[in-house]
Amino acid sequence: MPLIRPSTDLDLPAITAIYQHHVLTGTGTFEITPPRLDEMRSRRADVLSKGLPYLVLENERQVLGFSYCNWFKPRPAYRFSAEDSIYLDPQAVGIGWGRLLLGELVASAQRAGIRKLIAVIGDSQNHASVGLHASLGFEHVGVLSDCGWKFDRWLDVVLMECAIGAGSNLPAPQSPA
Repeated sequence: MPLIRPSTDLDLPAITAIYQHHVLTGTGTFEITPPRLDEMRSRRADVLSKGLPYLVLENERQVLGFSYCNWFKPRPAYRFSAEDSIYLDPQAVGIGWGRLLLGELVASAQRAGIRKLIAVIGDSQNHASVGLHASLGFEHVGVLSDCGWKFDRWLDVVLMECAIGAGSNLPAPQSPA
């Protein structure tokens, strides 16, 4: 059974390798050039500096996936809404571990005060990611058609959302803007 835990600096080489694979072979991210280790370190530090979760899935001491959330938009009014990201090593796909990892991210985001998670899924043909999010209560809210160009073709973006915790049923807590 895999272990899901907060990421550490020691996980960054594996996180970078997993993400590089997705940049080079997939349409779930619209990045074209894989970021280097120092860039991934900076991105992780940015997420953690905001008090947001950055998790890894580990099995037999090998990191096989990572997930995090970051503010949906930088303006203060969005501080209760975050965009989720999840990437798995190819050997961890199709065995239910993505659902475990995303489920823990949802719980961690709720503990961090997030009220809405937003999935911005690259490629409307990414049925695995759409299905994964739907299985955890994310609802389809739209498609941005032909807004990305990768691998010599136009790609859509699927938008899904999930209210977590109190959602918008209660006023947001007072906090500095």
